[in-house]
Amino acid sequence: MADIALNPSQLKEILKSAIIELIRDNREEVSEFLAEIIEDIAMESAIAEGETTQLVDRESIFQLLEPKA
Repeated sequence: MADIALNPSQLKEILKSAIIELIRDNREEVSEFLAEIIEDIAMESAIAEGETTQLVDRESIFQLLEPKA
């Protein structure tokens, strides 16, 4: 088998083209994947924020959730 030599610039262009093609051909899957990543980041942020805030009792939470008349 023959060796193929690529300089960094050529490799970068080949990878860039492959990624663009992957996104175009799998638009829905890529979109779902990115949405999951964003949800995970948001959940991580909410958990981190929750660890630094004051605790609230269960009664207070349910009062906020009850419909107002």
